[in-house]
Amino acid sequence: MNIDKNQIPSRLLWVDLEMTGLDPDNDLVIEIAAEITDFDFKTLASYESVIKQPHEEVVKQMAKGGWWRNFPDSRNDILDKLSQGKEPRLVENELIDLLNEYFPHEPAILAGNSIHNDRRFITKTWPELELRLHYRMLDVSSLKVLMQGKYGVKFDKKEIHRASDDIQASIAELQYYLEWFSQNLSI
Repeated sequence: MNIDKNQIPSRLLWVDLEMTGLDPDNDLVIEIAAEITDFDFKTLASYESVIKQPHEEVVKQMAKGGWWRNFPDSRNDILDKLSQGKEPRLVENELIDLLNEYFPHEPAILAGNSIHNDRRFITKTWPELELRLHYRMLDVSSLKVLMQGKYGVKFDKKEIHRASDDIQASIAELQYYLEWFSQNLSI
């Protein structure tokens, strides 16, 4: 897809992945959620899937990272659903179909919290999907750094570590910062 860097985006593709760890060369994607919104953050479409992976390998990878111990409910829920998960290639095809429907004439702008790391996993796991994404991204965590460092503003986000819940929290966080700007700065 040809990317015109001056084209004004019409929508956002919010994505959150749950992985066994943070290294795309050694860890596995185990869950994905995607939500397409307009710039008023109205949901136009959503997608969610557990990714089929070998149960033993997922458990081994989760144990290696250790941080999943802090989220036993989320971990156990995902582990219980692994066998009913979808094959990674099917997930990629379904996501591309979604993008074809909602981003027919523009590359999708990826949005989320620390979305650069999710993008690394997308590049490794779903290279055809990667081709449909704009090189620009909307990373809410960049605003988090600015808001905390410059204005002392902190958004309290629940740490759930389920993909769909994390997307909702990212959207709420961005809305919180935009509201703060509208109330506190002359823009």
